[in-house]
Amino acid sequence: MDDDLFQLRQLPVVRFRRTGESTRSEEDVESREQDVRTAEQTDLESVALAEVAPVPREFANPTDDTFMVEDAVEAIGFGTFQWKLSILTGLSWMADAMEMMILSILAPQLHCEWRLPSLEVALLTSAVFIGMMISSSLWGNISDKYGRKTGLKMSVLWTMFYGLMSAFAPIYGWILVLRALVGFGIGGAPQSVTLYAEFLPMKSRATCILLIEIFWALGTVFEVLLAILVMPTLGWRWLLGLSTIPLFIFAFLCFQWLPESARYDVLTGNQEKALATLKRIATENGAPMPLGKLIAARQEDRGKIRDLFSSHFRWTTVLLWFIWFANAFSYYGLVLLTTELFQEGGACGMSKGNKKELRCSLECKYLNSDDYKDLLWTTLSEFPGLLVTLWAIDRLGRRKTMALCFLVFSLCIIPLYGCVGRSSMTVLIFIARAFIAGGFQAAYVYTPEVYPTATRALGLGTSSGMARVGALITPFVAQVMLESSVYLALSVYCCCCLLAAVASCALPIETTGRGLQESSHREWGQEMMGRASSHSSGGIPHSSSGSQG
Repeated sequence: MDDDLFQLRQLPVVRFRRTGESTRSEEDVESREQDVRTAEQTDLESVALAEVAPVPREFANPTDDTFMVEDAVEAIGFGTFQWKLSILTGLSWMADAMEMMILSILAPQLHCEWRLPSLEVALLTSAVFIGMMISSSLWGNISDKYGRKTGLKMSVLWTMFYGLMSAFAPIYGWILVLRALVGFGIGGAPQSVTLYAEFLPMKSRATCILLIEIFWALGTVFEVLLAILVMPTLGWRWLLGLSTIPLFIFAFLCFQWLPESARYDVLTGNQEKALATLKRIATENGAPMPLGKLIAARQEDRGKIRDLFSSHFRWTTVLLWFIWFANAFSYYGLVLLTTELFQEGGACGMSKGNKKELRCSLECKYLNSDDYKDLLWTTLSEFPGLLVTLWAIDRLGRRKTMALCFLVFSLCIIPLYGCVGRSSMTVLIFIARAFIAGGFQAAYVYTPEVYPTATRALGLGTSSGMARVGALITPFVAQVMLESSVYLALSVYCCCCLLAAVASCALPIETTGRGLQESSHREWGQEMMGRASSHSSGGIPHSSSGSQG
């Protein structure tokens, strides 16, 4: 023990300073040794700190012997652990993107192969979103009450099983039910972002969540390339089966490597597990842990829908629900519109000669190689959309970035009213999809930031549920209404996004440069922005539910 203590004393130790403290006295040197002894006596196994970059003022320890999860996350920083978690979260997004992209490929194929009327084709697409709409809030509630990891494991196993089963569907009724069950499982995919955000330091959070969009784009591109290879020879059943590959990989890594969120463990009073997780991250990153004891504000009433409509979050929740609705309604609508417009030659081709009024609902067209190529080009638009959002998210802020994306989408839809050529239509759809994808990703950054840990998963889950409502409705606009009037269908998408741009500007809270709130019993940002003033006298923060020391 003496030898170990001697070795610890030889290491440079940095303690968090009280906010505003600019110099260190000789007493500080003596108290360092006392800190080491205290850490051993309390069996907290505090790690000696090497010299690192200064921690931002709002994350400095309020006292000399305590720290919060936010302090640890900021001190440890971004490293090997976050890179691994990025890949794991990306696999979840890749699987979600492939299941979404497959809708625009499967619908016209079954329309021809099974001679389905257009209404049943639209219902097949909507069945997936019905499942997602029903389950999104449920998975959010499970993640807030029983843990982020628990919710993710359950949802990925569910999706993987029914995704494989749908490849063996013998008739329309079976595939309708099985794809709805697949959608029920996919509804839990956004919770991977909740877990991901809770392990990210403040300065990296927006960039990292946006870069996850790369995996979404890779998923959509991979699905189109897979369809080009598989559909002409093996058919749609093999396409459905092979599309579950990312889910298998994610499930394996989720069970073998993924830890529970330290923020969640602290909120449930499990500080030892949270501390072990933080030490594991610090070890993987080769970074120091804060000295002292991990403190927390325990909260039992987690995942309550009423907290989303408290006086602090009521207006934010309502506006966010509409923004998510508009994002999914427009994004998936554009994906479906792309196939329809390419097949018919744009708005001019669809309205020319009033052929739509005479066409049988069973008439169909298989996707050809040109359709797949154009689908691939518009899918690649996800990448420049990501770059635009990356540039804007911290410069303009979350709200203005979302508003900009909605506005540009609307401006790109307007020229489609005219008789534009196939090349011009491809460019316009490319730009529109780039910005609506960027807006969707900006919403994924903003939503986990604005809600506290106690309701973060539920807030993201209910918002995702509203997005699924939009995705549920959009096939009847992009596929059914389009047959009656292409101009009316385009107008619906244009007006919806203009309203969403206004809603984005009206959001009352801007989260750029703010830390994550832990307890819903505190006002927004109190932990991060008000801790220095709250503890200038050396007190320890706690919520009305009490703190666990």
